[in-house]
Amino acid sequence: MTAERVTVSLPPEILREAKERVAAGAADSLSAFVAGALQETMSRARALAELERVGRRPPAEALAAVRRDLGLDPSTDVATRAGA
Repeated sequence: MTAERVTVSLPPEILREAKERVAAGAADSLSAFVAGALQETMSRARALAELERVGRRPPAEALAAVRRDLGLDPSTDVATRAGA
C-alpha cells in the first residue's frame, strides 16, 4: 500500500494515548494506528448512511449515541455528511 505523508495536530492527551496503544502492540506504528482509527470512523459513518439510505434508520437515540462516540455533532445528519 502506498501512503502519502501529511501533518496533523493532535491534543497532547490523544497523542499520548495513541503512542501508549502502539507501544502495547495495537498497531505497528503511530501512522498505522491513526490510519486504522480514521478507517474505522469512516466505515461507521458509511454504514450509518447506508442504513438511512435503504430506509432502515436506527432509532434517534442510537444514532445520537454513535455520533457522540465518534465525536460528531449529534445534530448532524450522517447521510448528508457521508455524501449519500
